[in-house]
Amino acid sequence: MLVLRDVLGFHAGEVAEMLDATEESVKSALKRARGTLRGHRAGRGAGEPAPPPGSAAERQLVARFARAYEAGDVGGVVDLLTDDVWLTMPPAPLEYHGRARAASFLAVVSLRPGRTFRLVPTRANGQPAFGFYAHGARGEAGRATGLLVLTLAGGRVGALTHFGSTVLPRFGLPRLRPRS
Repeated sequence: MLVLRDVLGFHAGEVAEMLDATEESVKSALKRARGTLRGHRAGRGAGEPAPPPGSAAERQLVARFARAYEAGDVGGVVDLLTDDVWLTMPPAPLEYHGRARAASFLAVVSLRPGRTFRLVPTRANGQPAFGFYAHGARGEAGRATGLLVLTLAGGRVGALTHFGSTVLPRFGLPRLRPRS
């Protein structure tokens, strides 16, 4: 329900119809879910407030993240992460907690040699996000690999959440992106 409402942007009435529930029950469940998430985030050290949306501090942090990621700079990405960062990929039950595990995942899976990405900025649930495109070595168009949502905590990234590419049309992003 939270993904339908807060990530994909459906209205509460639409979610209620999809789930064969009342709009009031959806709103109540969302309120409880958001409260639970706030509690979990506070327990994960993400209690430090994020820079205000659209602020210079947020733009700088997001731009530094994008540059490091697109350059395949694992160290540069890891330097921007909180010590207790979470990498998740719902609905897959894969979670990586902490900078060391994040660094290993990035080095072995995401940013391994020979892979290049283009990140196209957008926003999801009020947070900075990117359409995520993998490019091949021969210059072919980038294939959508998903939506990467950043949860900021102070001047760092406290969580990276990767959603599959099926959500991209909800953000006006294409399935293929020319190399640029």
